[in-house]
Amino acid sequence: MVVVAAAGREDYLLRSLSEGAEVSVLVVDGTQLVAEAKRRHKLAPTATAAMGRTLLGALLMGSFRKEDEQVQITFQGNGPAGSILAIADTRGNVKGKINNPAADPPLRPDGKLNVGGAVGQGVLAVVRSHPLEPQPYTGMVPIVSGEVAEDLANYLVDSEQTNSALGLGVALDRDCNVKSAGGWLVQILPFCSEETLVQLEQNLTTMPSITAMLNEGMSPEAVTERILQGLGVMPGAERVVPKYGPCEEETLKKRMIRAVASLGKKEVADIIAQEGKLEVTCDLCQQTYNFSQGEVDAYLDAQRSEREEEEEEEQAEAVEEVSAPLSSNTSSA
Repeated sequence: MVVVAAAGREDYLLRSLSEGAEVSVLVVDGTQLVAEAKRRHKLAPTATAAMGRTLLGALLMGSFRKEDEQVQITFQGNGPAGSILAIADTRGNVKGKINNPAADPPLRPDGKLNVGGAVGQGVLAVVRSHPLEPQPYTGMVPIVSGEVAEDLANYLVDSEQTNSALGLGVALDRDCNVKSAGGWLVQILPFCSEETLVQLEQNLTTMPSITAMLNEGMSPEAVTERILQGLGVMPGAERVVPKYGPCEEETLKKRMIRAVASLGKKEVADIIAQEGKLEVTCDLCQQTYNFSQGEVDAYLDAQRSEREEEEEEEQAEAVEEVSAPLSSNTSSA
C-alpha cells in the first residue's frame, strides 16, 4: 500500500526571533518527512506517532547549531515499541529506527494514540557530537511520560539548563495515512524581560496543538506569529528543508560489504546457494542492497592485497632502521 501525506504541503523548518531578540522560535512542518519514515519502516499507527515525534524533536534540537554538529536521541523504554532512535544534523537531515514497527497498543481513554504506553518507562539519552570536539556530550534523564515532547523538554531543562518549551504532534487520517506532523521549539534568550515571559506563557497555554494548526492550513510562519503574538517577529527568518535520510549510498555500501565479508567466503557462498542472493538492509534508512559472490570475493582479495602491501612496507622500514646504524659503524672504523 502506498502511504500518502497531505497533498501539496511542503516541509520546511523556520527559525525566527522575537522583535526584541528575547525569544528564539523554531517551527517545522514535517508531514512529508514522517510519511516517508512510515513508508520506509512500515510503521503501525502508534509507532508512526512515536517515531515521528522523535524524528521531529531531533530535527528541532539539531538544526541551526554549529556546522557538522549531530544530535542523537534514544528512548530506551520498557513499552512495546522498544528502543526508538533518531539522528539529525544541522542541515535538516534526520533518520531513525524503532525496534518494533508494529507497536500499536489500545487507544487512550480520550481516544488518542497511546504513545506514552508504547514507549513506557526507562531512560532518554541525548548525545551531541562534533568532529572537532574530543568527546561527545551525553545527557541522560528518566523518561517522564513517554509522550516524547514532554520528555525532551524535561531533558533540555535538566541536562542542558535551557529554558525552553517544546511541542510535537503527528496526526493520522481514517486510513492511517499521515495527515499532519510538525513541532515547535521555543527558547528563552538571555536578558528576556518578565513582561515577555508572561506574554509568551499566555500564548503557549492558549494555543491549539501543532497538528490542529497545520490541519487548518497554517504555515510555519503563521504558527510562529501565533507563538509570538503580542511580541512581534523580527524580519530575516532562516529556513531549512528537512529530509529523511537516506544514508549516503557509497558509504553505506562500503559498510555493508565489510559486514558481509566478515562472514567469510564459505558462509557467503552457502547463503547465496540457499537464498539465491545475499541481501542487506540498513536499519536507519531501510535501503536494501544485494551483493554477489564475486563482489564479496573481490573485496576480500583487495583487503588481502592491502594487508600484504602494508606488511612489505613495514618490513622495508625495519630493514632500513637496522642497516642505518650498521653503515654508520663501518664508516667510523
